[in-house]
Amino acid sequence: MAGMELIAGIAQQQSLSPQMQQSLQLLQTPVAELRQLVAAEMASNPVLEEVTQALEKTESQEFDENPDSDNLRDLRISSLQEEWRDYMPQAASNSSGSFTKDDEDRRRYLFDSQVSRATLREAVIAQAAGFPESERDLVEAIAGNLDHDGYLRILPGDLAATINVPEHELETVLQKIKQFEPPGIAAFDLTECLCLQLSRRGEGNGLAARILRHHLQQLARHRFEEIAKEIRVPLADVAAAARHIATLEPKPGRPFAEADEQGVIPDLIVIPEGDGFVVRLNEDDLPRLRISSEYKDMLAGRGENEELLLYLRDKIRGARVFLRSLQQRQQTLLAIGNQIVERQEEFFHRGAEALRPLIMAQIADAVGLHVTTISRAVSGKYMETPQGLFEMRYFFTPGFQNSDGTSVSNEMVKEAIRDLVEREKSKMPLSDQDIVTRLSERGLKVARRTIAKYREQLGILPSHLRKSY
Repeated sequence: MAGMELIAGIAQQQSLSPQMQQSLQLLQTPVAELRQLVAAEMASNPVLEEVTQALEKTESQEFDENPDSDNLRDLRISSLQEEWRDYMPQAASNSSGSFTKDDEDRRRYLFDSQVSRATLREAVIAQAAGFPESERDLVEAIAGNLDHDGYLRILPGDLAATINVPEHELETVLQKIKQFEPPGIAAFDLTECLCLQLSRRGEGNGLAARILRHHLQQLARHRFEEIAKEIRVPLADVAAAARHIATLEPKPGRPFAEADEQGVIPDLIVIPEGDGFVVRLNEDDLPRLRISSEYKDMLAGRGENEELLLYLRDKIRGARVFLRSLQQRQQTLLAIGNQIVERQEEFFHRGAEALRPLIMAQIADAVGLHVTTISRAVSGKYMETPQGLFEMRYFFTPGFQNSDGTSVSNEMVKEAIRDLVEREKSKMPLSDQDIVTRLSERGLKVARRTIAKYREQLGILPSHLRKSY
């Protein structure tokens, strides 16, 4: 835990070392990708081995009781020498035994290529490489809240409150991200997404953009004549604009989606126990690793090729860093999960209606980490709970003040909106202002603009489109 906090602190002052970068990469990686990352590290580092029950039972006998143990050891050394020669083709001519930059680049490529099939989050963060550190932290927070289609569904004000930063600072960075690739990224809804793409082409004020902003529902129903009459342009122009709009990408995150969607794998599992709950890490299919004692013995021995020993020493050092970083990741996630369960316990008993306001700064203070570390840790990760499967960031939600002084989470406000709409009369649907009034009668003061945004998040159409005749 202290290691993660140290990393976060140093990150504010200087570029991270490769070891620290690896620690942060492990922390940010969801468990499904973590398995690939671990496999890649094992493939590129021969001193790492998986601890299996069979290995634990037989390892003491393999060399102590086997009369061919010397031959087995010779085979190990031969295999290691082959790996070393393959890894360092120029080692024979390198009398100092040091590694070249190409060698290190190859090692990093072997490591990175297994896990970086450029996720959307990583692609966004990479484009902020030249930003000041404070802005890069906000880029990470925003990128971590993008959905699979590339949309930012959470209100900027809500996100700013969750990570405890001024809204105007987050809004400034968000506007920069909206200029990133792919075009349309970080939009709140379809209209904004497509208009961002048009703006990138210099068509932000053209006919297509006007139709998207004011006539999207009619466009979706192919009511071109209605649109043409209302905006007083030829029908042919509307049809041409519609064809142009059809060339835009409604899901800018699509190129980064996994080719084979395998479903979400939770990093943490919440299990009922007695009157409460316990949290455990999902380590199914995640191999237990250790540094092979055989290779450590070789390093301690004498008579081996000196350059081979240098190579082996580097591999063991890298393995120790990897194992330490992996342990820190697991400890950090578990600590955050325990805090979430402790502070949101009623949710796990009763569901969304009991979700309480919670911001990342509260968890950061409790576990002794920086807010940005919490944001990185929960990004893209899920918890399996008695109430279902939830993204970890779901549990971080700013709140509204009730008339009696209590706090209500924005998720509870959304549930209230959903409830009001479900109970409305189909011939007299509630407008956003009507919902503001109804919530105010319950002691909740929520702005009409916020109601409109939450309604859109819930997939609820405007009142005039919900009306039955």
